[in-house]
Amino acid sequence: GGGTGGCGGACGCGGAADTAEPELDVRTVPHSLRHATVFGALDAVPAGSAMVLVAPHDPLPLLAQIERRDPGAFAVEYLERGPESWRLRLAHR
Repeated sequence: GGGTGGCGGACGCGGAADTAEPELDVRTVPHSLRHATVFGALDAVPAGSAMVLVAPHDPLPLLAQIERRDPGAFAVEYLERGPESWRLRLAHR
């Protein structure tokens, strides 16, 4: 392999793909689909890695759902708390 990945470098992941955590911005996702979108993304996060969630509000109901679904599976760290966006790092333990 050439080490560029399947995108050929076009997505900007470059050589940092192993360190950069994927970011999911749900502000553009219809509200009725947001939680399902987040759960689908979380299912793709391997143990020992993390993703960043960008939401238009403090996603407390979503965090409660994640905890009920997989108790203790994800550690949550707030990177930004509004007012326009909330950024949370969800680390899969």
